[in-house]
Amino acid sequence: MSKPQKHSFNISGHQTSITLEAEFWQALKIIATHKDKSLAQIITNIDNRRIDQNLSSAVRVYILQYYQDLAKNLN
Repeated sequence: MSKPQKHSFNISGHQTSITLEAEFWQALKIIATHKDKSLAQIITNIDNRRIDQNLSSAVRVYILQYYQDLAKNLN
């Protein structure tokens, strides 16, 4: 696993940063491409759904769930 990288985004009019390892950034970019959405749109959707977790953790869980759902559909 690589060293975490920080990226800044504007979500609902406020600046925020997310720290993820390069592998998670790459996975998130692939998901955004498959869903025909920007990274900012994906992250905004994740931000709107999270309850009691920080945004970086919520993004990691989103990525995990996305690929788990993909794996289930292959069976």
